[in-house]
Amino acid sequence: MGSMNLVIRNGSLITPTGPLRTDVGVVGTHIAGLADELRGTLEIDAGGCYVLPGGVDPHVHLQMPAGDYVSSDDFASGTIAAALGGTTTVIDFVEPEPGEPLMEALEKRQAEADGKVAIDYGLHMTIPAWHAAHPASLTSLSDMIDAGVSSFKLYMAYDGFRLTDPQLLDVLAAVQDAGGLAIVHCENGPICEYLRSRALDRGHTEPRYHAVTRPPRQEAEAVSRLIDIASLADCPVYVAHVSCQSALSRIVAARARGDVVYSETCPQYLFLDQSALSAVHGERMICAPPLRTAADRDALWNGLRRGAIGVVSTDHCPFRAAEKAGHPDFTAVPGGVPSIEARLALVHDALDDQDMTLEDWTRVCASRPADIFGLSSKGRVAVGLDADLVVFDPAREMTIEAGKTLHERVDWTPYAGICVRGWARDVICRGELVVDDGRFVGRKGGGKFVPRMEPLRREAPC
Repeated sequence: MGSMNLVIRNGSLITPTGPLRTDVGVVGTHIAGLADELRGTLEIDAGGCYVLPGGVDPHVHLQMPAGDYVSSDDFASGTIAAALGGTTTVIDFVEPEPGEPLMEALEKRQAEADGKVAIDYGLHMTIPAWHAAHPASLTSLSDMIDAGVSSFKLYMAYDGFRLTDPQLLDVLAAVQDAGGLAIVHCENGPICEYLRSRALDRGHTEPRYHAVTRPPRQEAEAVSRLIDIASLADCPVYVAHVSCQSALSRIVAARARGDVVYSETCPQYLFLDQSALSAVHGERMICAPPLRTAADRDALWNGLRRGAIGVVSTDHCPFRAAEKAGHPDFTAVPGGVPSIEARLALVHDALDDQDMTLEDWTRVCASRPADIFGLSSKGRVAVGLDADLVVFDPAREMTIEAGKTLHERVDWTPYAGICVRGWARDVICRGELVVDDGRFVGRKGGGKFVPRMEPLRREAPC
């Protein structure tokens, strides 16, 4: 085999069937060879390290407006942090304004990202209440798919975004007709708002009431209602940020019936619990759904082991400590936590305790999200696919600290003080070295928009 542009040598390649000792060769932007004794213009010695596909994070919120605030990581800083953690593709969101055509909103969001992203990115199209009420918006979903946006975010909570049940049915039917995939935020919005209002009337303003007023069963109820409505439209659905055992049990039951239901959970639900809301700076931990109990956390890990939950995403939505603090009550705190950089390392560090394998790790952090969301050239290490690769050092110990270990543009982290064993050492995105021994060496604007044409719609969920 001829000389390659780049060769990763002496590493242990993590494949779906287990580790494999082989070199990985790259020509241009693609993987060109998997064999011993490859030679390249640039050679990276991965001795003692794992070689894995670049991580795929299908749920991030970069420079996202939220009331009076904007999430603190923009497309440049957020994707640099993602790269430093071993993620080479993210999927963010388009949120059209009332009356704004979907295509116009898409082009505006792409203009914000293009020339700034350090890794590749895709976009989901949000269908808020206003657009759900106007047939012209729904007839344009096929145009979105032609433009490379094949997944659509729907909300069952939040005024302005929340769809009524009839609207939800109409949108799911339109998504099905267009050949897309629906991603749904499942909480019973009216019940949440009622419980929040009642808590404030009783003087319950502390952060811990965020969890009390968004109880697990209302999340589970919304998941169950989504599944039943989706069955009427024969539309596959992806349940975002599953946080509790009761919601997971509804998903497991639906999958047993043969319904096409995919789901994700996030590091905050796997490594934290609701006691953090009662601790000092509990306001920083406000996100939706809220942090749950230790028992819920254990159930989510079990769901990942069994494949009932297919993906670990981050729902990365950072706000600075000062933006989280000083509010009159928990309902006024901007919701969201940062996780984009530590995701791979956190999950890797927990593998032994959770009886999961290296193959499980790459499945939930790379290959499964790539499969579900139609990133056909990503998520695996195979000849012909994009050369998105991570050299991960399992012996490198890091204590997670904002501004030290992490490069997210936020001055705190939910995982402060956690010591993990294992961290991304070198990262390649489409054949370009973007992280070299833990240092970002890539280019602002080096990433590109990746069109996604065929989401996973009918394969039996794993």
